[in-house]
Amino acid sequence: MIRYIAKRLGISLLILVLGSLLMFVLTINSGDPLAEYRESNAPNRDNLIKQRIAHMGLDKPWYERYWDWLSGVGKCFTGSCDLGQDIKGRNVGDLVQQAAGSTLRLVVIATILAIVIGISLGILTAIRQYSGFDYAVTFMAFVFFSLPVFWAAVLLKHYAAIEFNNWIVKAQFTPLQVIGISVVLAFILAAAAGGSWKRRLASFGIAAAVFAGALFYFSAVQWFRRPMLGIPLYAVLVIAAAVIVLMLTSGPQNKRVRNAIGATAIVAIAGYAIMRGFLMKTPSTPMLLLCFLAAILLAVACGLVFGGFSRKQAITASVAVGIIASGAGIADLMLSNWNAYLKQISRPIPTIGSVTPNFDSTYWGHFIDGATHLILPTIVLTLISVAGYTRYTRASMLDVLNQDYIRTARSKGVSERKVITRHAFRNSLIPLATIVAFDFAALIGGAVITESVFGWQGMGNLFKVGLDAVDPPPVMAFYLVTGTAAVLMNLVADIAYAFLDPRIAR
Repeated sequence: MIRYIAKRLGISLLILVLGSLLMFVLTINSGDPLAEYRESNAPNRDNLIKQRIAHMGLDKPWYERYWDWLSGVGKCFTGSCDLGQDIKGRNVGDLVQQAAGSTLRLVVIATILAIVIGISLGILTAIRQYSGFDYAVTFMAFVFFSLPVFWAAVLLKHYAAIEFNNWIVKAQFTPLQVIGISVVLAFILAAAAGGSWKRRLASFGIAAAVFAGALFYFSAVQWFRRPMLGIPLYAVLVIAAAVIVLMLTSGPQNKRVRNAIGATAIVAIAGYAIMRGFLMKTPSTPMLLLCFLAAILLAVACGLVFGGFSRKQAITASVAVGIIASGAGIADLMLSNWNAYLKQISRPIPTIGSVTPNFDSTYWGHFIDGATHLILPTIVLTLISVAGYTRYTRASMLDVLNQDYIRTARSKGVSERKVITRHAFRNSLIPLATIVAFDFAALIGGAVITESVFGWQGMGNLFKVGLDAVDPPPVMAFYLVTGTAAVLMNLVADIAYAFLDPRIAR
């Protein structure tokens, strides 16, 4: 495996170097960086042209300019990166430091959401092949796949931001809205659950009644302006998550895994009940990261203590519960501070920028502000990617489910849950490992348009401004960050591929 990783790493570095050479040549030949001065009538025009030529090194051969840039990047291995200066004399390294965080944060979150949602829908549609649910998801997947990024962004700006901000002032549903939302949600749930028509009708009726009751309650108390989970509801969510993880992994008959998951859920609930006051009053990012790390370590400990012979499976399931419990805790803390945020920001879903300018608030106020700015661009990028994951997962699952070893497992009396989760799911992920890497690179490219629509000062804006000015350092910085991220994702995909199928690394 080490030899395989070293080989892939060497190939990845070679691809980065050759790609940077091509990007540099294309950039310097894309236009004239002196165009604005050539058309100027300023009396010192010639002097300004000479200064720009000297600043950008336009009097040097292209290969010498490229070597200067590559040498500066090489200094990154010694901790002193030199990415040069842009056409205005600003340090490109400082610009990248500000822009890379915004873009990678946006792309990583969108990738994770797309993977989780897309793979889940792909598995469900494969299991429910040729059902109404399958046809509906397939139709929506093709719609999302065909959506132009800028058009989806404009629609979200209007309906998910402007209209929502108008509604949140009172945060109340009309009876017609309650009925409409309840019917739609109940229909989706009944279609996903499947079964006979009687079962679907019963599921639809019960779900519609539950959704209508919840919406009437939320509307009456204006819950969307003053939301909160609290310890009781948090405990219910964690227990529900533990039950779902148990059913998807070993099933309730495996006492060792069941005890490990149960212990993890109890520890998570107790730990959050103790820490909630501290996290609400004196929070900090290091404290949150420390709590998350503690949740993972405690989950691993529960798996080791209660796992027995099923230790590996118990640890995996316990860690999953720990991650979900941590996410639920963050959601509760954000919801508890939502009303205070609304008092400072009247229109909470922004349509432009990555943060609110000159916003002075508490830690959670800034946390919520950053999260709300992420909502719209993340949804746009997720919708584009989730369609591909759904289709690829469905095709891969159907291919695996038709294999002989799946039919053998079923003929031996193995439960359908074990057939899907233990036998089919892992093997269906092998082709998807490569798709994730390519999709990550595609998302970075799509982020250029998304950032332009939503006014994000990220890597996309850095690339656009640099390319318009025929300024190589910002464009090459964009390539360095996004290209490295894409190549690393491909490397991770290759390693994951070898892990899922060890024969590849031989």
